[in-house]
Amino acid sequence: MAEGTHGRRFDSGRFCLDLVATAAETSGAGEQIGRPERLAEWLVASRLVPRGTPLENVDETWVARFQRLRAGVDRLMTAQLTGGGADDDLEQVNALAADAPPGLRAVRGRGGALVRAPIADLACGPLLAAVARDAVDLLTDPVARAALRRCQGDACRRLYLDTSRGMRRRWCSSEVCGNRERVARHRRRVKALT
Repeated sequence: MAEGTHGRRFDSGRFCLDLVATAAETSGAGEQIGRPERLAEWLVASRLVPRGTPLENVDETWVARFQRLRAGVDRLMTAQLTGGGADDDLEQVNALAADAPPGLRAVRGRGGALVRAPIADLACGPLLAAVARDAVDLLTDPVARAALRRCQGDACRRLYLDTSRGMRRRWCSSEVCGNRERVARHRRRVKALT
């Protein structure tokens, strides 16, 4: 399980699903990208932008745009799981995906290895495009789409890709939701015996 700042988890398997997990009702930790500085932290922690990328231009409009994309992706993925439709959201995601994603640069780091370099003049649109393209890629890849799941944890709504053998994974994270379920089951057994 990958963790970022503030205990954020990045274990869904996709950028677009990790964005959906930032919602208060999904994360259980409150709104994770509700302020510009929190969104900037998430952009780096999610690895959408390399560390050191100047993010001073992240403002409330970025927050609103990422929250709109998050809501649309959530509805689209939920529709995939339930067999419903979300055509307005699909139009929104397609429109965002049409923009060019941010350009990447590789530079020599310590020891001569190539590393991702900070992106200069970063704008909101290309980052939204990167997440929207990830959602489009997931929605149009039959293998990945078939692996889309919603966590069965009592207090969790996270979406994730089930890449386990046999495709029988029940929780977004065995260490978090799975452990909570095992502890709750143990407590119920102990209580039943008393």
